[in-house]
Amino acid sequence: MAAIDVRGLRKAYRDTEAVRGIDLSVDEGEVFALLGPNGAGKTTTVEILEGYRHADAGQVRVLGLDPRRDAGALRARIGIVLQSSGVEQYLTVRETLSMFSRYYERPRPVEELLELVGLREKATQRVRTLSGGQQRRLDLALGLVGDPELLFLDEPTTGFDPSARREAWQLVRDLTSLGTTVLLTTHYMEEADYLARRVAVMSAGRIVAEGRPDELANRAGSVRVRFDVPLGQEPPRGAELRGGHYEIVAEDVARTLHEVTTWALERGVSLQSLEVARPSLEDVYLELTSEAQATA
Repeated sequence: MAAIDVRGLRKAYRDTEAVRGIDLSVDEGEVFALLGPNGAGKTTTVEILEGYRHADAGQVRVLGLDPRRDAGALRARIGIVLQSSGVEQYLTVRETLSMFSRYYERPRPVEELLELVGLREKATQRVRTLSGGQQRRLDLALGLVGDPELLFLDEPTTGFDPSARREAWQLVRDLTSLGTTVLLTTHYMEEADYLARRVAVMSAGRIVAEGRPDELANRAGSVRVRFDVPLGQEPPRGAELRGGHYEIVAEDVARTLHEVTTWALERGVSLQSLEVARPSLEDVYLELTSEAQATA
């Protein structure tokens, strides 16, 4: 059963159509990333799924419920982590979690939450004394208080340093091992690539691509073999200078590498910085969104 199933979703604000008939399906227990530039329609879509905004047209089912008709029942089963939670700054971490747990019929134990998000040692500290990364951990704990089946994560690691971001990623992966479904919105392509089993790219109110990150990356064009050659040395046939490095577009990577290394050995040339540059998720994201915006 799909945790989220959307068909023909539309939403307009006066004369502006923010969401233009999208279809979307998220499987139970997976991390699904919804990507797109500002104004693409991501926030409107997620708010409809959460039950905070009503669709103009289309069918929406979240955990088998209609977010519009069954808002109360749905909110008891989902967790939401916004970019900023705005919790009381003078309560301790434990007091904050205890207060929020009273809103749920079957909350996750506070001590378990503290352990899960790595805040046990900060339990007696006031929220205002936490670092930015620690406050974000608290935000995540608040999203998990009700032991949700489905968790919405909105830009979960904005402002994190690389170490804290990696720790947050591991936490999200730990959640999926417990069976939690995660819908993630992020501007970090590396984050989506690392966490998500599938991604959808939104632009100008439409989904312009969907699939596994590696599948989408393969759509971004051919693999390129990059290398440097000593100053004054003519490069091998077919190589073009781009961004300070020579590149050959490789339809057959093994053959291209063989030709380049053979050329170097025959001339006694030392190839510097030889690498195979495969398209990234960021490459296909930029290509798809620029194309969609140009035709919108």
